[in-house]
Amino acid sequence: MSVFVSSASFFFLFLFLSLSLFLLPVLPISLSARPPNGTQLRAGTPPRGWNSYDSFCWTISEHEFLQNAEIISRKLKDYGYEYVVVDYLWYRKKVPGAYVDSLGYDVIDEWGRMMPDPGRWPSSAGGKGFTEVAKNVHHMGLKFGIHVMRGISTQAVNANTLIFDTDTGGAYIDSGKTWQAQDIALKQRACAWMTHGFMGVDTTLGAGRAFLRSLYKQYAEWGVDFVKHDCVFGDDLDVDEITFVSDVLQQLNRPILYSLSPGTSVTPAMAKSISGLVNMYRITGDDWDNWGDVVAHFDVSR
Repeated sequence: MSVFVSSASFFFLFLFLSLSLFLLPVLPISLSARPPNGTQLRAGTPPRGWNSYDSFCWTISEHEFLQNAEIISRKLKDYGYEYVVVDYLWYRKKVPGAYVDSLGYDVIDEWGRMMPDPGRWPSSAGGKGFTEVAKNVHHMGLKFGIHVMRGISTQAVNANTLIFDTDTGGAYIDSGKTWQAQDIALKQRACAWMTHGFMGVDTTLGAGRAFLRSLYKQYAEWGVDFVKHDCVFGDDLDVDEITFVSDVLQQLNRPILYSLSPGTSVTPAMAKSISGLVNMYRITGDDWDNWGDVVAHFDVSR
């Protein structure tokens, strides 16, 4: 399970929990010295919470997630824990043949957007997304977060889905052309650690921007409070996508904390290009149950 937290400089912190509520090793994570474009700071102090990854990898179900959220609410909310986050591949069907970098097992809507797998998240049936899960989490007095990947999925590109225009409520049309997934996909910018999963989107195109806007507006409609954005940092650095997503989030009626996952080979120097665009970012990889993972962080933080 990952730990998410922020600080005014690189330092070791984190009060992240395993399923049995033990504290985990800390990770160097940083908080931007200023909020995105001067908006109200949403991570002025290190946020605390629980992330599903270490305990469940990608296979967690709605029932399991809400059980853990209830534990956080009952036992740790009074100590400042406020977020519960579903980590990656919540849209992947848990069936034979599906694994981290498999292709063709994801649930997407007609616009190429990822939807929770109703087999694991039954309340999402009928296009509801995470609406009901978020409501349950909010009723517990907590905030709800999700992990998201860069750009667009390979599955959506292969299906060449239409692009949703949030302004018109229909397919995105510009200059008489109805734009589709293959028009905006940057196949040369596949995710470094999930090459069959996701690729970049051309944000110089109105259609590319429309697709990204439709994603994050949908997350806000679901009731999401926290986004962990992956495959846009480190070797996958995409300042254009980070910049546009930051701008979209600031225009939403719902405040959403914007956090970057480290991806691969991220460095503190690399963080300078995005520090004013996000609320939180992490500059090291995952910690597992060995001292070597912890020791490796010291050189990064010096």
